[in-house]
Amino acid sequence: MKISATSRLTYRLLTPADRNLLFALDQDPEVMRYINGGKPNTLDDIDNFFIPRLRQFTNQQKGWGLWGCFLKPHNEFIGWVLVRPMDFFTAQRTDNNLEIGWRFMQPHWGKGLASEAALQVSESLIQNRVCDTLTAIALPDNLGSIKIMEKIGLTYKESKLHQDPLGNVDVVLYERCL
Repeated sequence: MKISATSRLTYRLLTPADRNLLFALDQDPEVMRYINGGKPNTLDDIDNFFIPRLRQFTNQQKGWGLWGCFLKPHNEFIGWVLVRPMDFFTAQRTDNNLEIGWRFMQPHWGKGLASEAALQVSESLIQNRVCDTLTAIALPDNLGSIKIMEKIGLTYKESKLHQDPLGNVDVVLYERCL
């Protein structure tokens, strides 16, 4: 699967070779605030936790992976949009229900870029008929992400405990049945 460029952004699947981009994104405590309480990831975290997980769920044909978002005209990396089966790292994994998420460099917040990217990626998933449902989760006080969820057509379904190797947290879950 391929994601077509928008007027402001181009997209490509990130690979382990992009470790320095992933590391740079995760150095801002505000970017990490709703991920792990604001603790920047180390290169060791990227190499030994993040990259192995990325390898497990990336599948270009199905559109799964981290879609790097690059600002035109200079091809500046500004963040990514995640696509993977919901509950990928649990026994409840469902390949027809795709989780969508995002992480963007703070200087690019508030400009509609994350919404633009999430919408472009989600519309590509829908057009390619790779799933029945799109789902996103966020901490209840992550209002920026919740706004993006709503902008891409997801609606609130429930509050629940999300289980992840990083720890279990209370989240809100939004989804869109296709």
